[in-house]
Amino acid sequence: MKAIQTGIDGLLVLEPRVFGDSRGFFLESWNEREFCKVIGFNTHFVQDNHSRSSRAVLRGLHYQQKNPQGKLVRVVSGAVWDVAVDLRIDSQSFGQSFGCELSAENHRQLWIPPGFAHGFLVLSDTADFLYKTTDYWMPAYERSLLWSDQRLGIDWPLEKTGPPKLATKDLAGKTLEGIQADQELPELTG
Repeated sequence: MKAIQTGIDGLLVLEPRVFGDSRGFFLESWNEREFCKVIGFNTHFVQDNHSRSSRAVLRGLHYQQKNPQGKLVRVVSGAVWDVAVDLRIDSQSFGQSFGCELSAENHRQLWIPPGFAHGFLVLSDTADFLYKTTDYWMPAYERSLLWSDQRLGIDWPLEKTGPPKLATKDLAGKTLEGIQADQELPELTG
């Protein structure tokens, strides 16, 4: 597994070794020992999720105020533009975002440590998106950072999809300034 630095501490693009021939391919999508070696500490995943979305669906930017989740995300069918925003208040990269394409073709994964907001835009007709989480989903603490907050400077590739299709909760997301004012940043412990 190859780790690619993103410029934001702890946030990594991971490329598995892919073995392919005329019959298809094989890759190891999860290996706890290798993963912990790459990220530099031991972690434990408690939940696996799978979502399917159609072109132009934009999910996010989601985070949990309490019990923040680390996420290991990948796409097994189609393609998405995946985005993470650093909400760790003591981080030198607080408020910075990183985006990259994850697809069934490039086999890339993104490790998003606890304390980040996360979202994605579907670039293909449909996309199957898988993610492992380090804590359970807790709806009472789920928050949404406004995907279009100008302060974040996210360059969503909307020219490939047209206007985004958003859930009501994502349309009502708060700006970074708003979540700071309301003290709704992730509560990190440890």
